[in-house]
Amino acid sequence: MENQKVLKFLENFSVITVGENKIPNFSWTKQQTKKLSVKELSERLDYKGGKKWTDKDGIVREIKGTNGFGLVTGFEDLEVIDIDLKVFSTAKEQKEFWEEYIGYLSDNILDFEDKFVIYKTKNAGYHIIYKTKRVEGNLKIAKLQGHKEAVIETRGRFGYIFAYPDNKVSKKSYFEVDYISDDDREILMSFSKMYDYIDVKPIEPKKEKQEYQETDITCWEDYNNKTDIFDVIGNDFSVVGNLNKKYVIKRHGASSPHSGYVFKDSGCMYLFSTGTIYPHEKLITPFLAFCHRYYSGDISAGASELYKLGFGSRLKKAITEKTKSIELNEPLIEEYNYNKEDLKFPIDIFPKPVQSYILECNSKLDSNVDYMGCSLLWLISVCIGNAIEIEVKRGWNENATIWISLVGKAGIGKTPSINNIIFPLQKINSREIKAYYKELEKFEFYDALPAKEKKEYPEVQKPVKKQFIANDITLEALIDLHQESDNAVGMFKDELAGWLKDMNRYRAGSDLEFWLSCWSGKSVSLNRLTRKGSFIDKPFIPVLGGIQPSILNSFYTEENKDNGFMDRMLLSFPDSKIELYNENELDYEILEWFKDNVVCFYDTLKGVIKRNQDGIIESLTAKFSEDAKKEWMRIFNDISNFQNDDNENEYLKSMYPKQKSYIPRFALLIHVFDEFFSDGGNTLLISKDSILKAEKLSKYFVATAKKVKINSVEVNNIKATAKKGTNNFEKLKFIYDENPNFNRKQTAELLGISRQQIINLIKKIENKV
Repeated sequence: MENQKVLKFLENFSVITVGENKIPNFSWTKQQTKKLSVKELSERLDYKGGKKWTDKDGIVREIKGTNGFGLVTGFEDLEVIDIDLKVFSTAKEQKEFWEEYIGYLSDNILDFEDKFVIYKTKNAGYHIIYKTKRVEGNLKIAKLQGHKEAVIETRGRFGYIFAYPDNKVSKKSYFEVDYISDDDREILMSFSKMYDYIDVKPIEPKKEKQEYQETDITCWEDYNNKTDIFDVIGNDFSVVGNLNKKYVIKRHGASSPHSGYVFKDSGCMYLFSTGTIYPHEKLITPFLAFCHRYYSGDISAGASELYKLGFGSRLKKAITEKTKSIELNEPLIEEYNYNKEDLKFPIDIFPKPVQSYILECNSKLDSNVDYMGCSLLWLISVCIGNAIEIEVKRGWNENATIWISLVGKAGIGKTPSINNIIFPLQKINSREIKAYYKELEKFEFYDALPAKEKKEYPEVQKPVKKQFIANDITLEALIDLHQESDNAVGMFKDELAGWLKDMNRYRAGSDLEFWLSCWSGKSVSLNRLTRKGSFIDKPFIPVLGGIQPSILNSFYTEENKDNGFMDRMLLSFPDSKIELYNENELDYEILEWFKDNVVCFYDTLKGVIKRNQDGIIESLTAKFSEDAKKEWMRIFNDISNFQNDDNENEYLKSMYPKQKSYIPRFALLIHVFDEFFSDGGNTLLISKDSILKAEKLSKYFVATAKKVKINSVEVNNIKATAKKGTNNFEKLKFIYDENPNFNRKQTAELLGISRQQIINLIKKIENKV
């Protein structure tokens, strides 16, 4: 390998070296955001192998010699389409696939050859290389039927490709990679996804046993057997491609290159586009297409009409409402008094590499973006602790303490989402606990020695507990812990219900007053009959945990309204659902990258802690820049106007004063974290960008608080109305009479029945009316 040729790549890419099987032979975590120096790359290129080391599992491993080099994707917006033709059995199939695929791209992307760089890989494949502002993580785009490996993948953030300098097949070379437009990328992705095998069963009404015999055929089965789906959809779509197993179709007037497929074997349609009268991402039979085209998706009406037209066996009973045994999309209309855009967690408040990590966990581990974003805010808060505070104005300082409740039903995946973010801190915390007990064992051995032996033995000081994350712990133990870990103690509980209930475990107000003072950063003392008094000068205890909506509702009491406790609690309540299993795997390098950066962030903040001569932490003070201060004044006045607005809900007004404290705290968290990932600046001078991001985050939490409160009101109203009935039918009738547009989902949960049963009961009510 000629090193000078490789070093030339360093001018345009972040370059790494690889050993056997195209696997990096050195850690390349840092190269996802920073290039190797010429010296470092040269040393790695010359490396012959042989160095051994022991991993964390005790296995002896060897660093392999360098066999080639790779280009880090995601770095400076580099993205690659990776075509792996090994999945095909024969060279003929490989050639046909590639020619068809590249033909579609050339026909649909203007000046395709002038925009993309293409290199052939060693093992029957191709790399299509370009830059885009829309770069994502590594995605499996298309898999063939019966294959586990993808035929088309992307290499984006946290990925890399092996370089093949001698295998250029395009006009442009590696050194001419340029940005493509969003439209061109959309076409590229759209045609790539076109080759993905979709194994979806069509939705059909179920046969009623009492109406059909084994030899009978339903009207929808008969219609499907006799009707080509193009007879139904022909006026809406045209065929734009003919693949081996499916037709590619496009909606008339659509801007995208294609809208979906019609499969040749089943005759069913599958759409990606949402801009049609037909459901997207569902397999649509001719019968379902008929129902949506002529009866707005009403399966019962469509079946009745086909029966009249002579389709299906001649049955004694006409087809009734029972035919409609499956609802394609149950309409659940819920009007909320907020901007729904504010309910999307503003992930762009974080540095781009961290955004990518969160999105990777979302797409490959089905983790929730809202829960992960909130968990990251808590993590940043724990890391900063008392080390830095923000001066809002002279005489008004705020620390970075936050309390966050992640609201969601049991089993929705709150804990896994949290763990994807805070696991690096938990590992550091476990390390500190183990080290403490190891040192304590040494001290106890030394302390138990007779006085004479102690003089001859090296003195052992009593260790200080450095644990900084607590979960199931008494208030007394928490205070003892905080006296030793005085920068911060993060409270993390899988379920916050116990913490909320513990507020008044001993006597009315005692625990509650302690926590209210902690949130404000005021000194706290605890005096119990069973112990000596304890005092913390600067409490810093961020709180994070999950809670179920029904349990949270019970804490919206008049007492908690008056003391402002619940207004201090930031809420995250995304509309979540249980996802099906997906085969996408998160790369180990991504996890290592995130862990390393969190550990480095924690250690960096730990290193800036200042103490006075008495060992007490003296917080560094961050201030607003002039531009940031102007934005803060505007935000403060906007909030004041909300407080004075006669049209604003009085119950919800109480949250606004707390946002005047939270927004500077958000700005501090966002700014310090962003500075860690940037090339420099001033950590103690809050930028305009940081305060604007803090405002966006505040709007998210305000909108969520309104959503939770309205949800609580709905639940309480449904509960009160349902008490009038003695059985589910009567209960639902009272609820329906009061509000025909009542929340079906909430009512089903409260009555302990399915939503389908709710639908059936509503039909009975409407028929009786």
